Amino acid sequence: MPDLITLADVESARELLRGVIRKTPLEPCRPLTAKLGGPAWLKCENLQRAGSYKVRGAYVRISRLSDEEKARGVVAASAGNHAQGVALAAGLNHTKATVFMPVGAPLPKVSATKGYGASIELAGTTVDEALEAAKEFSDRTGAVFIHPFDHPDVIAGQGTVALEILDELPDVGTIITGIGGGGLISGMAVVAKAIRPEIQIVGVQASGAAAVPPSLRAGAPVRLKHISTIADGIAVQRPGDLTFAHISKLVDEVVTVTDEEISRALLMLLERGKLVAEPAGSVGVAALLAGAAQVSKPVVAVVSGGNIDPLLLMRVLDRGLSAAGRYLHVTVRCTDRPGQLAALLTLIGERGANVVDVAHQRHNPRLHLGEVEVVLSVETRGAEHSDRLISALRNAGYSVVTDHE
Repeated sequence: MPDLITLADVESARELLRGVIRKTPLEPCRPLTAKLGGPAWLKCENLQRAGSYKVRGAYVRISRLSDEEKARGVVAASAGNHAQGVALAAGLNHTKATVFMPVGAPLPKVSATKGYGASIELAGTTVDEALEAAKEFSDRTGAVFIHPFDHPDVIAGQGTVALEILDELPDVGTIITGIGGGGLISGMAVVAKAIRPEIQIVGVQASGAAAVPPSLRAGAPVRLKHISTIADGIAVQRPGDLTFAHISKLVDEVVTVTDEEISRALLMLLERGKLVAEPAGSVGVAALLAGAAQVSKPVVAVVSGGNIDPLLLMRVLDRGLSAAGRYLHVTVRCTDRPGQLAALLTLIGERGANVVDVAHQRHNPRLHLGEVEVVLSVETRGAEHSDRLISALRNAGYSVVTDHE
């Protein structure tokens, strides 16, 4: 088992980061406080330089390279946040950065990484495949490989998030955050358990990319064959050897959340918290909203990143509204006669709902003669209102199918 880093390592990293990073705010969260029945806070690393906590570990790692190593340049692989962190940190340390990103990486993250001065190479369809390409580049060119999570300096840099939390909220009961490769939770767990061992450390993974639970059951890192989640920033097929050693020893619980739960958390953060977060950055909030973890209060959820493609944000918000019962997609089948569509829309309007989009289909082979299908997107006031609307449609004789049926 690899040696774990220490609190002294994280405190040393904090000294290196003074004047480089932003001490991000710790904000109270009223919706979570009401949900949990006790104080809940958000550690807003989405407001960090380059939009995530990743610059912390990247800067610590690169700043400790020798002049000869810096002259060779650095190389990294990432879906976006580590890419931007490395690009920014490399520029601050006057060294060249090459970053490998998966094909299909969000365009804003690609553009931002270029904007910080890095050269971009697209390779593979997952972070793991991009990692292999970056390692091959390092072997071929001599550029120093900056691992996104599995290095002591990187873990120590990420752990400074917990030092800031404990400076402001020394009586914190639980710290909850997402897990991809595991660098952030590893560093924070070291700090929390060294200062106050009773602090509960909870990790959260997307259910479609949850490599840590089977790894814990096996007692060693396990690689998933397939991953699928909207949370691209934590879509990692295998935890690192070093991070797994930290997680298995120091983390109290690891839970999972669905993409629908992540979408609902993003919606709450935007609507109630006035915070733009990315899917990977909101999984801790998602777990609390879903009741996926039993936590001691006060609780702090780390909002670890805010770099989200605006196009994805639109789709995720739509999904979040649907999951919250406020945006209803229904297919209504009715007789094809004059005035039928007007009658349908009038019924919906009389029930206080707002039709956003409507599609009228007559030529679906599934339809009977004299039958028409109307596909509707409807804004409602919540799940109870949606249920009443569907009941009213069915009571009026319409055949109704929702996206959830």
